[in-house]
Amino acid sequence: MRRPKPQPIRNKLDLTDRTQVRLVKKRLRLSDAELTSIVGRIGNSISAISKEAALQRASALAKPAKVPSASVIASAAANEPVTTEVEATAPTF
Repeated sequence: MRRPKPQPIRNKLDLTDRTQVRLVKKRLRLSDAELTSIVGRIGNSISAISKEAALQRASALAKPAKVPSASVIASAAANEPVTTEVEATAPTF
């Protein structure tokens, strides 16, 4: 008697299915270690995994640039002469 293959739950990641794990890693651009740490922390919900991967990517990109302190900026601004901008006008022929 033929038994049908059980249909996977669509919103859960089956870690025993190598193909599904490979596709999720490729789609979310995660390594093995990153995926296992996220699944260990959050669970196997694909939507939760994708949200966490997006948060990790955003936090890695949001590192602020090295900006001098406000006192350094104020002292530099005090020493510079004030310049005015000249408005550009259309040439007349």
